Amino acid sequence: MKNINNYENKKDYWNPELYDNNHSFVSDYGSSLIELLKPDSNETILDLGCGTGDLANQIYKHTPNVVGIDKSYQMINQARKKYPCIPFAVKDITHFDSLQSFDAVFSNATIHWIKQPEKALENIYKYLKPGGRFVAEFGGKRNVQTITNEFIHQLQEKNINYNHEQFPWYFPSIGEYTSLMENTGFTVTFAEYFDRPTPLVGEQGLNNWINMFSNKMFENLKEDTKRMIIKSTEDKLKPKLYDGKQWIADYKRIRVMGVK
Repeated sequence: MKNINNYENKKDYWNPELYDNNHSFVSDYGSSLIELLKPDSNETILDLGCGTGDLANQIYKHTPNVVGIDKSYQMINQARKKYPCIPFAVKDITHFDSLQSFDAVFSNATIHWIKQPEKALENIYKYLKPGGRFVAEFGGKRNVQTITNEFIHQLQEKNINYNHEQFPWYFPSIGEYTSLMENTGFTVTFAEYFDRPTPLVGEQGLNNWINMFSNKMFENLKEDTKRMIIKSTEDKLKPKLYDGKQWIADYKRIRVMGVK
């Protein structure tokens, strides 16, 4: 419980119930990343940014030696309830320490939340065994740009102070990120950048997405101001991103594999 207590004084924006009930697509899309990982039954694997544990559980079916870490104590609490057979811990990869090394580090939809990518890569590399691999997918350059540009436009239009530090993500180009990997010492064996239009189910799909992933952009705003900004964003984006049944978010993804 020591790790969890260390994080309780930090604001945790993650809502595990909303995540599991309305954003299962995160894990669903991540299933194909496990095919790239090709976990072996004898391997020890670290799931970096495990969320509520669904992909760690899929890896567990291949090897019992999987460990899940996430910065959110709320998400880790949910993962522990769902999958008590898997060890989960509240840890930040930029301050990571471990008594064990790993055959592979796996990460789905997490790297774009880490705004110190060099430090993260250093620790991933440090705790991989020689010949070990890093397999990841995350948001790349121009990911959800239509949505985030409209957020910022709405804030500025209503004379609400916006600082670029409020932007919670790191969306690199594929060249930028693979160069960081190589500078860390990895041999990059696979790299891909691709469009992945992502359905957000139902009329409230965009609203739910904003409340799940974008709260830091509305930090310090009163709740009624936040609702107004979200409503204005929905009104502006509906002609572009709503197909009459569901919202389609403009996701751009990077998928990489590097070997130590």
